[in-house]
Amino acid sequence: MSSDASGTGEVPDPTDTESLAALRARVDDLEEQVAAARADDADDRKRVTIIATKGTLDMAYPPLILASTAAAFGWDVTVFHTFWGLDILHREKAGDLKLSSVGNPSMPVPNAVAALPGMDAVTTRMMRRRIEENGTATVEQLIETCLETGVDLQACQMTMELMDYDEDDLHEGVTTGVGAATALGEMADADVQLLV
Repeated sequence: MSSDASGTGEVPDPTDTESLAALRARVDDLEEQVAAARADDADDRKRVTIIATKGTLDMAYPPLILASTAAAFGWDVTVFHTFWGLDILHREKAGDLKLSSVGNPSMPVPNAVAALPGMDAVTTRMMRRRIEENGTATVEQLIETCLETGVDLQACQMTMELMDYDEDDLHEGVTTGVGAATALGEMADADVQLLV
């Protein structure tokens, strides 16, 4: 004997309209409970807003790694890119971000040497080689991961106008037409706010 959704353990007689109506009512009730539970889960999702303001190679990684990780945990994630942070979303510039050697205490060269012409190119090559040898995702791969996992990558409209960027200059899927008021609204509603 097979069981049914009514919980009685018996399959109702298909000619018994009263039993079928009760079964339909029970199924409808269960579907409503599942829908309500899903809505509660969606309301309980954590939200994070990250403001990305820097466009160097080393500063592109923190917002993208944090965003993709939060999305993997099921969080709602927004990354608002403004000023030099907008270069992270630029199709051509994202793959050519530089690493600044000067003023970076973690660099293996003193500032006097780091300030020499061409040192940024040298340190950028060293970092790109290390990224490749380590199998670390590239900036472009992280952008793709973020977009695939539902991260809302936003481009500051004022910065786009200031830098003379078009929507077509940015990676496909980036949200444009966003200003500081929207970013503040996102931060006000977020459980976590980060400025990178």
